[in-house]
Amino acid sequence: MLFTNRQLFLAHQAQTSRFPVLLEIARAEGNYLFDVTGKKYLDLISGISVSHLGHGNTQVKNAIVEQLNLHQHVMIYGEFVQSVQTRLAALLTSLLPQNLDCVYLLNSGAEATDVALKLAKRITGRAEMIACKNAYHGSTHAALSLNSEEYFKQAFRPLLPGIDFINFNDLQSLEKINGKAACVITEVVQGEAGYIAAEPDFLLALRRRCNETNTLLIFDEIQSGMGKTGKLFAFEHYGIVPDILLLGKALGAGMPMGAVITSGKLMEAFTENPILGHITTFGGHPVTAAAALAGIEVLLHGNLLSEVDAKEQLFRKLLVHPGIKNISGKGLMLALLLDHFDNNLKVIQGCLQDGVITDWFLFANNRIRIAPPLTITHEEIEMACRILIENLNKVYI
Repeated sequence: MLFTNRQLFLAHQAQTSRFPVLLEIARAEGNYLFDVTGKKYLDLISGISVSHLGHGNTQVKNAIVEQLNLHQHVMIYGEFVQSVQTRLAALLTSLLPQNLDCVYLLNSGAEATDVALKLAKRITGRAEMIACKNAYHGSTHAALSLNSEEYFKQAFRPLLPGIDFINFNDLQSLEKINGKAACVITEVVQGEAGYIAAEPDFLLALRRRCNETNTLLIFDEIQSGMGKTGKLFAFEHYGIVPDILLLGKALGAGMPMGAVITSGKLMEAFTENPILGHITTFGGHPVTAAAALAGIEVLLHGNLLSEVDAKEQLFRKLLVHPGIKNISGKGLMLALLLDHFDNNLKVIQGCLQDGVITDWFLFANNRIRIAPPLTITHEEIEMACRILIENLNKVYI
């Protein structure tokens, strides 16, 4: 008996919910996904902020093939000198402030979070940590401990102890930073809260408070990095520099990669007492590193970053509707606030039927996610907004 791919998927792949979308993808090209019937879908979520260059970028593919022809995995990360890893680390640090001059290449954003927490505890000798409410830093054991929502944590306790929470963009909350915590970790643009950008005064006061208490400041740019706000890193909009920077998602240009970036002096904490303070077999995999290196080159030598602001303004201009209470976010990380989840789901499902893929947020299920590849054209934005408005009309008018 032959089984369909859908049947095999449901029978043998681990499921994360009782209601997967079950869109069966045959291929992807540019800003579109194509299902097995040939129907195409405009990708407004970039695989949740991964495919910032669209799908099948030629430079990225060529870099992957070139590296495949040289070698794939040869040794656990950090032992052999591998040119593509070294060039990627050098390029990243050349684009960052001087105190961010050392890169640990990893497999994912969640691993980057875990590594950063280990490093902060090792450097400071402190065990407590502070995160922001409604932040999302990953789903692994340590990253989940930073989640403020008990619904997602209660089944997996005990988690890491000593975690406290502050309110994002709340200056009074900063009083909790009292010198007992190893680090404060925050997103610059909160992702799963519904694309909430940091207020400049909040980040400035947070940086000052961490300086006063010798607390390490970690910026999670796993979702906001790699150009989505119009700058390579969102913190560049604020002129405030973290002690540790986390990258992931789009860093690998469609391939799995994360990174922790800090000073060489701080990173030395992983080299002794104990030796091998963090080890990873596949971190910085050469093929993935080649894709990441090519992806950054595309951003640096094209117009995608400079076009983000105009594309954001076009979305904001066209997405005017009585059902939209406001539009939050920065650059091509936008969220449409509706009244409640049921109506949001109707709009999202209607858009899917009409060939536009969007989604809601983990902690804001009444917001529609608008996070297309940076390569989206003005014509595609106009089409996407027309379909969104049509489906909003079906629900609200």
